[in-house]
Amino acid sequence: MFDTKFAIVLRQDLAVWQKLNVTAFLTSGIVAQFPDIIGGPYRDRAGNLYNPMSIQPVIVLSADQATMSAIHRRALERGVTTSLYVEEMFSTGFDAANRAVFAEFAPEDAKVVGIALRAEKKVVDKITKGARMHT
Repeated sequence: MFDTKFAIVLRQDLAVWQKLNVTAFLTSGIVAQFPDIIGGPYRDRAGNLYNPMSIQPVIVLSADQATMSAIHRRALERGVTTSLYVEEMFSTGFDAANRAVFAEFAPEDAKVVGIALRAEKKVVDKITKGARMHT
């Protein structure tokens, strides 16, 4: 049905609140990159209107730190733009602080806790190799 795949990979040792927080942030980045992923608004039988949501399913995977780093590296090597969340962003409280702490790291020393990408299915599968379905 879709030629692309939308995947989010979370570091497996995160607390539940962190997994939810990171997933929300990463999803917003993919939506910003691909606004056409959003469908029409929802309306219930009573006529109440609700926000539109993604037309494409999201696959949520998990991985250890080494695999997260490999996924990050493979995405960069393939030129796939991702949403990325590093561990130090948990200690900030607003966007400018997030950007500042993010800028302190390069791919080789970033402690990636979450990465989201949307690309051709085969490309996403190759990039996310080693990650497992999130439980």
